[in-house]
Amino acid sequence: MRAKLIAILIIAVLTGAALSGCTEKTESGAQTPTPGGGTPAVQELEGTITLSGAWALYPMAVRWGEEFQKLHPKVKVEVSAGGAGKGMADALGGLVDIGMVSRDVDPSETAKGAYPIAVTKDAVVPTINANNPVLSDIQSKGVKKKTFIDIYINGTVKTWGEVVGKPDVKDEIHVYTRSDAAGAPEIWAKYLGKKQENLKGVAVYGDPGLLKSVQDDRLAIGFNNYNYAFDMKTGLPVQNVKVVPFDVNENGVIDPDEDISTKDKTVAAIKKGVFPHPPARVELFVTKGKPTGLKAEFIKWVLTDGQKFVDEVGYIELPRERLDDELKKVS
Repeated sequence: MRAKLIAILIIAVLTGAALSGCTEKTESGAQTPTPGGGTPAVQELEGTITLSGAWALYPMAVRWGEEFQKLHPKVKVEVSAGGAGKGMADALGGLVDIGMVSRDVDPSETAKGAYPIAVTKDAVVPTINANNPVLSDIQSKGVKKKTFIDIYINGTVKTWGEVVGKPDVKDEIHVYTRSDAAGAPEIWAKYLGKKQENLKGVAVYGDPGLLKSVQDDRLAIGFNNYNYAFDMKTGLPVQNVKVVPFDVNENGVIDPDEDISTKDKTVAAIKKGVFPHPPARVELFVTKGKPTGLKAEFIKWVLTDGQKFVDEVGYIELPRERLDDELKKVS
């Protein structure tokens, strides 16, 4: 009888110990102890995270979403492009959890609750058709900032001959810009000292649309996020496109560190600080108010473990100090 009583007591103790470690499940995976107390266990994240916005950040956000879902199979990450303006509007309007924004946040947007978090860096590059009539001159001499201004803002440089100092070349420049409110045209206009609405040219929707216009038109000039201008696999410009080098020091010759003919060289120029800033720029996640729950967990992962995918996808990692500062904004 005594042995039976001892056995019952042992079973009761073991059962109590097991129950004390149980936790309740939450959407964010928080450690929530049950009334029994004890050390809580980490629960698997579950739910849906929605993002929309900048074409520039779209490829990186898709990759982050894929990798995060591998770690947390019960989480679904939905990403859609449409321009930085759409991303900001969707985030502030509560249509998505996170807006992808590839431009500075306006004070009026901050007043409405926009909460920006820097996640990576990239750049906008000027693009021309690979069959441009003065291609060799452009590649060897580059284009000065003042010339870009006269093409896109003043409209006073109208022929390709004027761009390279060959007045006998009369081919007309066909200028293309973006029709959608987006980060690329805003940052390109900022480089030229103006706003997107000041850019001249035929307006085309989206990064892919603008790129196709340049591919199809021998006399075209446009601008694209470099992840669209360069082939992901080869690092060379996409078919029928060339990237226009900036004559930053205006010596009339493209120096080795000004060469942005490949993606690797473009990234190197940005890291060295040779590439103009803008159109080099920081990419942002924007939430309405400080992020919490599942979206906060996702952003924390992006700023830490998610950074190992940045270089592979073709973006530029922010300095560790900057990432730590952004992480504090989420913690």
